[in-house]
Amino acid sequence: MDEVEYDVTKARQQKIKVGSFRINPDGTQERKKTPLAQSEAFLTELLDNVCERMNDYKLEEDPVTQEKTFKRFAPRKGDKIYKEFKKFFFHSDAYRPLKFACETIIEEYEDEIVSLIAQEAHYLADKLCNENSDLCDTSNHTEL
Repeated sequence: MDEVEYDVTKARQQKIKVGSFRINPDGTQERKKTPLAQSEAFLTELLDNVCERMNDYKLEEDPVTQEKTFKRFAPRKGDKIYKEFKKFFFHSDAYRPLKFACETIIEEYEDEIVSLIAQEAHYLADKLCNENSDLCDTSNHTEL
């Protein structure tokens, strides 16, 4: 959900023109600007491609608790080091379970995710986790 929230936050700053290209009898067009994050085409593309970025994460184990978590290690597009970083190729089977989980969650909860984005909800992961699904065990939820 971090990847979805990152892209949606960037897209909320952009507007696109939507509406019909037809010209009304009075010579006007019914077009309006809407936030890119609420565009159906943007959301469809985002949800179709977001799981491809799971190889930008690595599996880490806390030395004290032995709890395993995936953490992003790769810079995002637009970061200064991004061009240099993309010259290297990383391949690991460790991210495959994360990608599979991502695809499963997107497929199962696509409507809920789109609804949260349309409501301009922040903290999408928490809202999806706690209010719209039974994905999280709240007894183990800790703040970072």
